[in-house]
Amino acid sequence: MKLTSSNEVLAENKVLILYILDKIGEPTTDNELLKLVLSITDMNYFYFQQFMLDLLSSNYVSKYEKDNHSFYLLTDEGKKALELTINIVPGILKLRVDTNIKPCQNDIKNELSIVADFEPEDNNNFFVDCKIIENNKTIFSVRILASSREQAKFICDNWKENATSLYPNLLNILTKTKT
Repeated sequence: MKLTSSNEVLAENKVLILYILDKIGEPTTDNELLKLVLSITDMNYFYFQQFMLDLLSSNYVSKYEKDNHSFYLLTDEGKKALELTINIVPGILKLRVDTNIKPCQNDIKNELSIVADFEPEDNNNFFVDCKIIENNKTIFSVRILASSREQAKFICDNWKENATSLYPNLLNILTKTKT
């Protein structure tokens, strides 16, 4: 797809994004939405971002920040625009959205349940936050101070890869009674 292609193709892709947001029915991160769009149609990241900017500037989509993530939500104006323009999206794409949306959402939710990131405390130290989130609730969270950016990155990567085995061990250590 070329960004310089016909206005109809550009409009179709924007309406497709509105349709996906409508089907999701809840706030969605940029990354989640991109994964869903890519599972439905062939669109690259830069076109996707341009379409999102257009939809935001038209007030068809709203954006807010929470826990260092940007979330998107279909506005009332976006719902009205979708109702008026839904017929330009080919039926096959709507069918793909309808059949792929739940499995993709489940995969994304499982993927996002383990979170780790870091922020600088000063030039040499970094706070590292490691979390497990289930059904939008933090069930485990630990914040530690790393002595270098490399150590902070290693802790984040290690948590993301091994949280399912680290968490039970940490829970066991924390609940173990002294004998």
